[in-house]
Amino acid sequence: MNYIRKLIAIWAAKLAIIGSKLFGKKGSAAPGSIALKIYPNILKELAANVKQEVIVVCGTNGKTTTNNMLYGLIAAKNYSVVCNKVGANMLEGVTTAFINAASLWGKLNADYACIEMDEASTVKVFDHVTPSKIIITNLFRDQLDRYGEIDITIRLLEQALAKTPDVQLILNGDDPLAVRFGHNTDKKCFYFGIDQDMNIHLNETKEGRFCTFCGAPLQYHYYHYSQLGDFYCDACGFKRPSPDLRAFDISLQDGLQFKVSYNDMTTSLNINYKGFYNIYNILAALSASILSGIDLHTANDILNHFKPQIGRMETFDLGKPVILNLSKNPAGFNQAISTVLQDTRDKDVMVVINDNAQDGKDISWIWDVDFERLITPDIKSYIASGIRKEDVSVRFKYAEIRPFKVEGDVQSAIIDLVNRSGQVCYILVNYTALFNTQDILKKLQKNGQWKAS
Repeated sequence: MNYIRKLIAIWAAKLAIIGSKLFGKKGSAAPGSIALKIYPNILKELAANVKQEVIVVCGTNGKTTTNNMLYGLIAAKNYSVVCNKVGANMLEGVTTAFINAASLWGKLNADYACIEMDEASTVKVFDHVTPSKIIITNLFRDQLDRYGEIDITIRLLEQALAKTPDVQLILNGDDPLAVRFGHNTDKKCFYFGIDQDMNIHLNETKEGRFCTFCGAPLQYHYYHYSQLGDFYCDACGFKRPSPDLRAFDISLQDGLQFKVSYNDMTTSLNINYKGFYNIYNILAALSASILSGIDLHTANDILNHFKPQIGRMETFDLGKPVILNLSKNPAGFNQAISTVLQDTRDKDVMVVINDNAQDGKDISWIWDVDFERLITPDIKSYIASGIRKEDVSVRFKYAEIRPFKVEGDVQSAIIDLVNRSGQVCYILVNYTALFNTQDILKKLQKNGQWKAS
């Protein structure tokens, strides 16, 4: 009887995936929800068939990019890999990924699974999936009305990790909030970090500015962004661990050029990505792949063939480059602004903020974004759009940004933006604004209707 229910669950979910795609939807969560209602053990049984390892990627920023990079590194070695590539990272989305990889008869032939997982969902998902390795990329404030303050997210992860006593932790060694999971634990820990002072001086909020063990203010030998850097606590001795995998000799002049070192192996990477923060994503993916036996020296070619998921500095051609970037919280927005400022061309900038359920209704976090840094001679104009465009306009006013325009219709705003004087346009969006904005950009790029009459 259980086998029949399992088959019905798989068939129903696969039909839902096909139906969703026919209607232009991603079909990433609803099919898994259907399957779990029909046969609640479906995910547990499928995940148990992974032959080698289930690797889970958690963290506030960079989960999708890191997970998909890791998938690319492992799949390039001709392994069969289950992956929730589109970022559906709650229980239902994870279930959909496994069902999509299974046969109609419920067989899963997979060597690895690379699974991005929402931090708050780990407590539920780990009842079904037992990971071999867990990556924690970073921990920042995100969706305040859903997660609350960062200590709530930390407690949820602690509860989840208690369910996985034999897991290996791969931690961002530059983030004190991630490093804390490596203290007072019997779990094996592997740390990655950036071993270079980049001379970055940002006036931004540090999420973990106090020691999580004694409460004293953390000090820094050098600092990258948010709370990431070479930290130490004078009061109790908590400090940045020496990274097992480290990046150094970094240049951001044309893409990302840097060296990585692990044990006695050192290799140079020259990756055509934008954004200093992507070095952390690369290090996280490399850490897990190295521990899974992938040769570090093959990484450059594999990563250069990697195509980031939508909205990760995604470029469209509307007579000039239009670059779309997803930024969901202060840390993400501040790093997006840093990437904009590294571009020396004249540019116009648009910010689109929504407050739908998946974004979080509380958008007070925009006051922790350092919009003041956008006041530079090479940024010629600014547009505020999205459901909360008026809130963005108030934030612009307090940042003394001039001139700016408020435009509720995103398509009209994009057309206005690309017909301005800049050589390149940047559109910074939060989560639910991403897909609509990308659809508009694709349509305009295809039909050429962005051109001024």
